[in-house]
Amino acid sequence: MLTIYGRATSSNVQLVMWAVGELGLSYERLDYGHVYGGLDTDEFAALNPHRKVPVLKDGDLVVWESAAILRYLAATYADGGAFWPADPVARAQIDMWAEWGKMAMCHSFTVPIFWSRVRTAATDRDKVALAKAVAHFDDLTHVLANQLQDQTFVCGNDLTTADIVIGHLLFRWFDIDVPRSANPAVEAYYQRLAQRPAYREHVMVSYEPLRVEGA
Repeated sequence: MLTIYGRATSSNVQLVMWAVGELGLSYERLDYGHVYGGLDTDEFAALNPHRKVPVLKDGDLVVWESAAILRYLAATYADGGAFWPADPVARAQIDMWAEWGKMAMCHSFTVPIFWSRVRTAATDRDKVALAKAVAHFDDLTHVLANQLQDQTFVCGNDLTTADIVIGHLLFRWFDIDVPRSANPAVEAYYQRLAQRPAYREHVMVSYEPLRVEGA
């Protein structure tokens, strides 16, 4: 059984948990971080010297950083199928989009938009910076829309690790109160993801416990 350290409301934990759900793996998830604390203990530092979640334990192996955990799970448990192909050429196509999702989309959404809109009181919010961040992320979703033309998922008609990295952001993007331009391809893609049981269970999690007063 896998052990995942991290609270259900963490988007990085959600990325890992969605993958665990899609792969049908047995797990125990332990609440760490935010109101649960636990990150400042010596025991947790022995697992992750950076004191952040998620952390995965699989037997004696410890892995931290959500994208690294995702690649480990895919390489170990996906059996070389479409989710994470054994063929390095096919895998590279998926890994490029997964890396873009992590470095471009996640970095452009989580702190500049989600933290600003949900975890910062309106009186303390930099509204100009938030508006610029929303416009930038909206542009990124149109890049995604071009990739989704004539296919069900980011890299074809099968769910892959690229969808896990990119798709887990879309619940919050479409749920929070920010202006968004019309984007039928990405909206339809999000609706397809929202029909997946593992996505509903592990990604479509209320973030109200994270909302600060006056946000």
